[in-house]
Amino acid sequence: MSVATLLCLLVGTFLSQKAASDFPLLTTRAGVEVDGGSVNASVAVMAQINDDDKCDHVMNVSAADRCAFVKNTPDCSVEDGFINYLQVAFCLLPPDLTPLTVILCIIWLFVLFVVLGLIASKFFCPNLSAISTSLHLTHNVAGVTFLALGNGAPDIFSAIAAFSRPHTAGLAVGALFGAGVFVTTIVAGGVALVKPFAVASRPFLRDVIFYMVAVFWTYLILFRRTTTLGETLGYLGLYVVYVLTVVISAYIYSRQKRLRSATIDDVPHIQGFESSDSYDNDVPCLLAGTDQQEYESEYRPLLQYPESTSQILLSSLNPVDNRQWRRKNWKWRVIKVLKSPVEVILLLCIPVVDLDKEDKNWRRPLNCLHLVTAPLMCVLAFQSGIFGDYLIEGQFPLWVLTFLLGLFLCAIVFCSTTNECPPRYHPVFALLGFVVSAVLISAAASEVVSILHMLGVVFSLSNTVLGLTLLAWGNSIGDCFSDITLARQGYPRMAISACFGGIIFNMLFGVGLGCLVQRIKTHSEVQLEPEGLLTWILAGSLGLSLVLSFIIVPLSRFHLGRPYGVFLLVFYGIFLLVALLTEFGII
Repeated sequence: MSVATLLCLLVGTFLSQKAASDFPLLTTRAGVEVDGGSVNASVAVMAQINDDDKCDHVMNVSAADRCAFVKNTPDCSVEDGFINYLQVAFCLLPPDLTPLTVILCIIWLFVLFVVLGLIASKFFCPNLSAISTSLHLTHNVAGVTFLALGNGAPDIFSAIAAFSRPHTAGLAVGALFGAGVFVTTIVAGGVALVKPFAVASRPFLRDVIFYMVAVFWTYLILFRRTTTLGETLGYLGLYVVYVLTVVISAYIYSRQKRLRSATIDDVPHIQGFESSDSYDNDVPCLLAGTDQQEYESEYRPLLQYPESTSQILLSSLNPVDNRQWRRKNWKWRVIKVLKSPVEVILLLCIPVVDLDKEDKNWRRPLNCLHLVTAPLMCVLAFQSGIFGDYLIEGQFPLWVLTFLLGLFLCAIVFCSTTNECPPRYHPVFALLGFVVSAVLISAAASEVVSILHMLGVVFSLSNTVLGLTLLAWGNSIGDCFSDITLARQGYPRMAISACFGGIIFNMLFGVGLGCLVQRIKTHSEVQLEPEGLLTWILAGSLGLSLVLSFIIVPLSRFHLGRPYGVFLLVFYGIFLLVALLTEFGII
């Protein structure tokens, strides 16, 4: 995340200087000069702008009139999100300080990326793992369904939020395609550079083929500029076919393995490296807690003593482990201090069930408190707080009723349980944590989309380029570090499977659910407007990278070495250069 933050802050600073040079611009779209300090000039500008003008034209009026423009233009109104960032950019501070406001919004953007990462990694994915384990799902099914949703939650919710607004649909296309290019080149190339290895042949070809089909399908929809209900449901159906293919192939492999073991003497082996297809059983998210379990067992006290209820509550809300704090370097400590306030708030609102622990992470006082805070957070955050002011029959606030019901359930659970033993219905808290995490991720994703739309208006950048850069980097940089770290630890096959398996889920569910939600809201076909040549360059680059991998990897006998990694990195550099040159009109 630090690399993405540095790059994007540099870009934001450069563009803010460009925006600052544009603020004295006193020429309207029709070429009429305007005096920035004259009220009559402002009225003249507003009179020249038709009712059907879009918010993008705000940069065509004088700096002093932009605040009035965004307040009086319907296209600048907030549809989703808690904050109108266009009004923040142009109305919060004086016009000459607008670049400072934009930089503050960029900083807030990366705070939201940190929040998305925290919710997905520490709350969303663990609860999904607990749900899949409680439902007795196999690792294959869990890996390509629940755990794929956990790893790709920021991308999915960002795409749904972007597709829900016609003028930000380009963000979804740019983010999904941009993340696809980033993951299949930078992440896959980094894995090949760090740990050259022989890739699993049939699973690799399977994933690439399914992803190429999804990309080509999206390309056709962009070409036709519309999608029907059948095509929208087809996206979701294609993912079902992919899941069934994974499950069936894993079953066939397991059966063949049993047949071989019946005729060949058992030999000690390492799962995941004995066959080119064996990594289908690897689920990175399930293995993420191995180090933590070893760490906890190492420092578990020999003599257990009961803690009081208040001590349990305070220790549960402490996001910093004292032993871990002493072992880490100063960079980790600084980042931990900055993230701790957010973690405390999330710990107060989201329960986490960890079935790998002896007590399953049962914290009686905190879990009882979750019965109050979690439903209340859902009511206040769902659909950007639309139900926060809702009155039942016009008299009784909904949030008050939710608060009272939560208190009632809290009292029942607190009186019927003990601190030491989790109740039988404790896995239900995993479902509650999953729902709250999904609501908060959706709310944060809506804010991210709103900020990116504001940046596109201020810097006159298309939504597509914002999607393939800031949004794609922010949502994928975590996958980049985790997959490369996984490869360094000796699991390159697992890392490369996460590269392709995750983006298939993001593409199919991101487009499918996004278009389906938009169709339910509008009761009409979803209209997609490709933003010029850049969209086709983006789609073509992603398709070309997949085709080249589909050809080069088999020709190299499925060995991913350092030359292939360098090739992928160079490919992404050329793609990004061409995309930016196209955006600024040089190409």
